[in-house]
This record gives sequence, C-alpha cells and structure tokens, in this order.
Amino acid sequence: MAKVVAELKYSAEHEWVAADGSGPTNIGISAVAAEALGDIVYVDLPEVGSTVTAGETCGEVESTKSVSDLYAPVTGEVVEINDEVVSDPALINNDPYGAGWLFKVAVTEEGPLMSAEEYAAANGGEL
Repeated sequence: MAKVVAELKYSAEHEWVAADGSGPTNIGISAVAAEALGDIVYVDLPEVGSTVTAGETCGEVESTKSVSDLYAPVTGEVVEINDEVVSDPALINNDPYGAGWLFKVAVTEEGPLMSAEEYAAANGGEL
C-alpha cells in the first residue's frame, strides 16, 4: 500500500500540500499517484512568477504508462520550482514527499483539500 503522510493535506487529484503557515507552501504528488503512474520520466511545472488557481491544470507528469495533468491544489503565486525533479523526474517515484516535491506557492487561497485520513480512506493509502 502507498504511504500517506499524516501531516499533509491532499487534493482529490492526488496532489499534496505542506501548509504550515510559515511561508511558501510545498506542493507535490502523492505516493498513491506516483505508484499508479509507474516510472515518471518527465514533468512540466508552472513557471516561477506565474499564478496557479486551485482546481485548474498547471503542468503535467509523464510516465512510461501515461501523461497526467497536474492540478493546482491552491491558488497563489509560484515562487520556486524544484529544478532537481525537472532534471531527474524519478525523484518523484523514489521520494514523493521529500526530494520529489514539485513547486512552492505563496498561497492566497486553498482549494478543497482532504486530511490524510480522508485521502487514505478514499484512495487505499496507508498512514
């Protein structure tokens, strides 16, 4: 079973949000999504300085199985992208909640998010 991290919030589209209120919020995709995608070979992330809107597409993730849209779980300005994951997309498979984070947003509004418990129950993840 894929790991779900208790301290994070999750979108229905499998993005995670690390919102501790201390600054820009890290965004990534869950281990549930990474396992379903298989070997991730390419990511297209929003540009620094662009605005993302909760629930709307903001990039894509390509694996050996498929191409999936990346949805913004929050609204705000992108302040940083993870260049390491652009260079080595396999980081998402290997460490989706750590080195595999995707981008950081200065959040102005959260979209509809689930707790880790709700996400795990809905998607077969394990806390």
